[in-house]
Amino acid sequence: MSHSPLQDFPLALRVVTVTALSPTVREIAFEAPPGVTWTPGAHLRLQLPLADGRRELRRYSLIGQPRVGAPWRVAVKRLEASRGGSAFMHALQVGQQVAAQPPANHFELPPGRRPTWIVAGGIGITPLVGHALTLAALPGAELHMDYAVRNAQDLVYEGDLREALGERLHTHAGDRGARLDLAQRMAALPADAQALACGPVRLIEALRAAWAAAGRAPQRLRFETFGTSGHAAAEPFWVALPRHGLRIEVPADRSLLDALAEHGVACLSDCLRGECGLCAVDVLETHGRIDHRDVFLSADEQRRNDRLCACVSRVTGGGIVIDSAWRPDA
Repeated sequence: MSHSPLQDFPLALRVVTVTALSPTVREIAFEAPPGVTWTPGAHLRLQLPLADGRRELRRYSLIGQPRVGAPWRVAVKRLEASRGGSAFMHALQVGQQVAAQPPANHFELPPGRRPTWIVAGGIGITPLVGHALTLAALPGAELHMDYAVRNAQDLVYEGDLREALGERLHTHAGDRGARLDLAQRMAALPADAQALACGPVRLIEALRAAWAAAGRAPQRLRFETFGTSGHAAAEPFWVALPRHGLRIEVPADRSLLDALAEHGVACLSDCLRGECGLCAVDVLETHGRIDHRDVFLSADEQRRNDRLCACVSRVTGGGIVIDSAWRPDA
């Protein structure tokens, strides 16, 4: 389920610094618990007590490279359409504690040595800083990085990356008229190159499409998404479950996964970013338009609209009738 019990969060992380990196991005550093390690690409799962009394699970990538005793850093962008997590994180003060699970990593650097292209979109930079610094430190590593943001003020880790990568770092800020041309950048890559990417769903979708169109091996493209962006602004929608005799209203600031859990309909979940597919449910009818915000379902599966990932995907202009894998006790 999306809400894990308190015993699943054995770490109490104390905030040691809070740094405003831009008007919308804050970096929060936690005191590192003794004896707990992590690797670049890892994330923390935090249990956040929100203002309305709910406890929400949020996942934030650890930044940089691990060093014994060094604080654990995460960066959070304040989102207007937030379900409460970014607001809570931006309000944290030095000395406060947050319940956490030990770091987990589903975005490790691939083994071996090969030319690498790193693509970061917005706050998707967070897991990629450690990858870029690790690769840049390897003698003779062939590495290029593209870092794209809407506003130049959000190039929050450009300084650290520029120092390590030099001219191998290319930045693109929309407000400066600099846009990232994925096909052009990809055309310059060696045939055996790999790509590591993190960013909004639209960026990942475009990258996957360009990678496939270029005939490159799909296993050479690895990515994460932060699962909060879609093709339309979040709005309320309804969901009906005939098997359970339920019709649920899903507010704009809540996920379908959370709404189902609150009404006793359990769904398996893990990533909460639309990547793993555990929370996918069957769609029986669509009244409106499904805004698929996942990267688990293929483009053909999304067009069929017969499944959606409940952790991130939404509906605009109406609602849906679904069936879940959960069955009430007989």
